Amino acid sequence: MRKVKNPEDLTIDELRQLLVEKRRKVRMEHLARFRNTGRALTLASDLENPPDENFHSDFQPEQDFTDHLQPRPKRTKLVLDRLLLFIEILAVLGLFFVIYNGIQILRDLNSQFAQSLTPATLTPTPLIIPVILPSGHTPPTSPGGAQPNEAEIPAHLLPLYQSLAQIPIPTPGPEQAIQIQIPSINVDAPVVQGDGWEQLKKGVGQQVGTANPGLAGNMVMSAHNDVFGEIFRNLDQLEKGDQIIVYTPQHAYTYFITNVQIVEPTDVEVMSATPDATVTLISCYPYLVDNQRIVVQASLQSGNK
Repeated sequence: MRKVKNPEDLTIDELRQLLVEKRRKVRMEHLARFRNTGRALTLASDLENPPDENFHSDFQPEQDFTDHLQPRPKRTKLVLDRLLLFIEILAVLGLFFVIYNGIQILRDLNSQFAQSLTPATLTPTPLIIPVILPSGHTPPTSPGGAQPNEAEIPAHLLPLYQSLAQIPIPTPGPEQAIQIQIPSINVDAPVVQGDGWEQLKKGVGQQVGTANPGLAGNMVMSAHNDVFGEIFRNLDQLEKGDQIIVYTPQHAYTYFITNVQIVEPTDVEVMSATPDATVTLISCYPYLVDNQRIVVQASLQSGNK
């Protein structure tokens, strides 16, 4: 009789053989049951090639299960790592760009600040010098009547004269003259801004850009002597020391006459700026001839300064 060994006394190969036989026995029992119930067919190959007694299965469940649980390389993790590395590189490059850009901006600001502290070389603006004294016109007794007299303007200066006539008249301000009085010759007339043909129809015209009443500089005024009210008809009767009173909306300024002279229409020097507050009155001369100018100059009374 074959001696039965205890499982502890069996070798690994013997245990494996027992396991194979046990599986084969269970398999044959299942097949026999299936054949008996008609759920399995008996093939000739099964009869001709019975299972090998020495057959052993290569099935290793523990090993297969272990392999199934073995962690595999994850492509997704590798892609994420590379993506994070790329983002970090971009962040570092962006930081360097911000720092560099900030340094450039700081340099530009410092340069602009230094330039602002350095006084620039100023280019003097050329002064617009009138080419002829204002109020010129043909006598009212001439064939064409009184009208602007461009014949007394030098031909080469006519384009400049015409361009100056296009300068717009500014809106009067609160410190500009609105009235003039000359008590010794009974003059009491409104003052308007501008000394063109249309402005002198309304009264005494102050040349645009000249000094305001009471301020340092030369305030130039003109009016006609034989048309539009003949406001300056009697300027030639004035003498040194006579008063000229100029009014603004808030003040009255008194000037004392210092000089009366007859000049040519092109003697524009009488309109030059002065360091002190002065007023210059200009009109055509002689009466009904109008081929020269009469110029009256006066200085501000000291108490009005």
